[in-house]
Amino acid sequence: MILAATDPYASRTERDSAIVMRQEPVVHGDGHYVDVLAEAQLQAYEQDGFLVLDGLFESREVDGWLAEIERLMHAPDIRAREEAIREKGSDAVRSIFRVHALSPMLARVMRDPRVTDIARQLLGSEVYIHQSRANLKPGFKGKEFYWHSDFETWHIEDGMPAMRAVSCSILLTENTACNGPLMLIPGSHRQFVSCVGRTPDAHYKDSLRRQEYGVPDPISLQLLAEQGGIRAVTGRPGTVVFFDCNTMHASAGNLSPWPRANLFTVYNSVENRLATPRYGLAPRPEHVATRETFEPL
Repeated sequence: MILAATDPYASRTERDSAIVMRQEPVVHGDGHYVDVLAEAQLQAYEQDGFLVLDGLFESREVDGWLAEIERLMHAPDIRAREEAIREKGSDAVRSIFRVHALSPMLARVMRDPRVTDIARQLLGSEVYIHQSRANLKPGFKGKEFYWHSDFETWHIEDGMPAMRAVSCSILLTENTACNGPLMLIPGSHRQFVSCVGRTPDAHYKDSLRRQEYGVPDPISLQLLAEQGGIRAVTGRPGTVVFFDCNTMHASAGNLSPWPRANLFTVYNSVENRLATPRYGLAPRPEHVATRETFEPL
């Protein structure tokens, strides 16, 4: 099936699902914009669509950030804000969005050159924060995040033009095989899965709790998984995962008694600023997709 020539990444239309080849590079500017990652690391990121860096931050730093997130999670004024997303059918906080605006401490983390320079190298330009959040999975209560490509959502619902954004996840607690770690499909970033179903208005109000539109069909998922396998990212606090905006990822529910917490930042190229959302959708609020400022970090 051939998608509309005007948008190689058309999705959520009357058409059936489809798999489309990626149109742009994975590592932009051949990785020469800054010199932080080694050539072997760049090659691994280009091949797999993600890179795991063990111990990028020290435990004393991570402990402070985790304490700050726990403060936000229990603060009544924060819990009452739209940025605080609760689990479906529960009062447990699932995510806190735009934490770089809610906490000066966490804002400094997301501007730290140890992560921003890597984002600049991968994207071949200066970067800004498209989205930030703390992802929380309390023991026994933390629910799953179903398989999806972030770019599919950002392209359709936010008007992100191209695959020139990278997600950075800092592990704040031990991520084990039992507490719902991030799972990625290696190599899936090279193909775009066009999804079915038209997007409802204000879809973000439900999708941030449980996404039903913009999720790939089972056949496409099975094909990607058979080609690349599935990698569960486990690691100690201070480990950092960078993954391409189009890498297919998910995480299972946390059935263990041990909580899982990660600090999540999306860095977007200043040359890839958001345009108009597709299909007449209204722009999502600022805490989900930054539009007020594209100031480089």
